[in-house]
This record gives sequence, structure tokens and C-alpha cells, in this order.
Amino acid sequence: MAPSSLFAFGPDELVAIRLSLKVAAAAALCSLPFGIAVAWLLARRRFFGKSLLDALVHLPLVLPPVVVGYALLVLLGGNGVIGRWLEDTLGVSFAFRWTGAALASAIMGFPLLVRTIRLSIENVDRRLEQAAATLGASPLRVFCTVTLPLAWPGVIAGAVLSFAKALGEFGATITFVSNIPGETQTVSAAIYNLMQVPDGEAGIWRLAVVSVAISLAALLASEWLVRRQRGEVHD
Repeated sequence: MAPSSLFAFGPDELVAIRLSLKVAAAAALCSLPFGIAVAWLLARRRFFGKSLLDALVHLPLVLPPVVVGYALLVLLGGNGVIGRWLEDTLGVSFAFRWTGAALASAIMGFPLLVRTIRLSIENVDRRLEQAAATLGASPLRVFCTVTLPLAWPGVIAGAVLSFAKALGEFGATITFVSNIPGETQTVSAAIYNLMQVPDGEAGIWRLAVVSVAISLAALLASEWLVRRQRGEVHD
């Protein structure tokens, strides 16, 4: 394999890389508010069904990704009850579109997002929250001015982990949105395509190196943020 061919990205490969970054960023950013809310609920509240909610949040970690993708296809596909209502009422469609890939990736990365943020919130000293409440701050203000700023490194770390997970997602996305070049073909799907052609080895290596580099950078950033938070807590 010539070095020049190894680093000569084709137009389809560049499109797949850009699409993967867009899908991963959308998945992480859109799921972040929900992840923060669920993490705070699990960390700070006691209620009936808490264990069930915790199990449901972590269910994508143990389910085969294809099962998640198929469930999304049944529910949000063009013939699905929810999917048909969304398309007829709001004009929103997820199946076989990049937004569907972002949704599937967000669901697969949601457990990592929630777990990281939950651990960060649990590390926040409750006495600080109680002091703010004693001074008359509402629960929402306590969360926004005390809990969230102190847990912020963990929130960022969770978002980075969610991004990295979404970047490499394959099973759920290809089941839900298929493998359409320029629309839903992410790096993982493009690598799968290249494995089916005789001269695809160079492209596989190029995309694999890019995927590893981006994911490694994201994981290193997440680890740095977690260590930084621990240092602040111990100080």
C-alpha cells in the first residue's frame, strides 16, 4: 500500500467524516439537557420506580444495537404510529435521514452521558446546596447556581463520552436509517461498505485512523476533565 494512497481521501470519505462529526455533535448536544435532568433526578431524588428508571436508562448498554435500531424503525419509521404522526402533524421525519442517525446515536450514548453526570452531581457537597436553600434560593436556583457549576466538568466529560460513542455507532444507525451515501453513511457505515469491495483496504485504513484519532482525543479530553474535577473536590 503506497503512502500517498493511504492519505488521499476521496470525496465520499470526506463526506462520511463530516457527516459523522455532525451526527455525533447533534447527538451529544441534543441529549445533554435530558441527560442532566435524568442524572439530577437519579442523584438527588427518591421516588417510586427509581430503580426501574435507572435500568431503562442503562438498557441500551446491554441490548444489541440492532434491537434498538429496529425498535426505532417500528416506532418512528414512516409506518410507525409515532413516526406517521410526526410526519403528518409536524412534518418531521427521522427514518432514513441523518437526524435519525443522530437520534439512534444519542440513545446509544445516553447511558454513558447520564452515568458520568450523575457521578459528578453526587460528588457535589449537599451542604452547599442546603446552605443556598436556607438563604432562600429556590430548588431551580440552587441547581443552576450551585449544583451545575460544581458538576460542570463531569457534564462536559459526559457530553464528550456521548460524542465519542455516537461517532462509532453502527448497528442501531444502519438498522434505523440504512446506509445512504451523503445522507446517513457515517464513517462506520463507509468502512462496512469498503469491506465489500476488493480495493477498499486503503479507504478502510484512512477512515479507521481518522475515527481512532477523533475518539482518542475525545476520551483523553473526558479523562482530563474528570481528573480536574476530582482535584477540585479533594481541594
